[in-house]
Amino acid sequence: MKALIIGSTGATGTELTKQLIEQEEFTEVHVFVRNVPTINHPKLNVHKVDFNEISSWSDQLKGDVLFLTMGTTLKTAGSKEAQYKVDVTYQYETAKAAANNNVLKLILVSSIGANHNSIFFYPKIKGELEEMVKKLNFKSIYILRPPVLDRGEAMMRPTERKTIAFIKRLNKFGLLVSQKPMTTLLLANKMILLATKETIDKTIILEAKDIFSLE
Repeated sequence: MKALIIGSTGATGTELTKQLIEQEEFTEVHVFVRNVPTINHPKLNVHKVDFNEISSWSDQLKGDVLFLTMGTTLKTAGSKEAQYKVDVTYQYETAKAAANNNVLKLILVSSIGANHNSIFFYPKIKGELEEMVKKLNFKSIYILRPPVLDRGEAMMRPTERKTIAFIKRLNKFGLLVSQKPMTTLLLANKMILLATKETIDKTIILEAKDIFSLE
């Protein structure tokens, strides 16, 4: 199988890349990046690209499965417009190109609470992207809505660290068990499980509990 990854330098994308190159089922792993990753492997093909000019490299988006794991924060992006471009525009345009190139399967990491009708900006744009990719011509579309992600100490933001600690305390008392934090290692593993499943002609949305229970 040939895998394509958008967002391979983020926490989830990095873990996904590491796991994919160790999987026998995958003979090629293609990552499309602005900054070259530190990972090196014979299976890994790195494409340094300009996401503002997707049409200039869209012909390279050919394979069996496309993983979308790109995302940023409002603080990092600097404005809502800039965040929308990263979280929605770049991912949608690459997905559209891949669908046009007959990639069969799309696996999108969305967000808990994603809803295109939300009054809040972040869940709204995540929901908008979900609705947009549903209309693309993939044979299978998996949309994952994971809980708070445990990215590991090195990559964790201060607010994430506090949120995870708080949820874990509640979990001990049997509260918010369905929203217990998920490691990026586990999320990547579940994404690969979906990628290697038989391709089915439908769109499936997986909430946190569904992701945890995947086998």
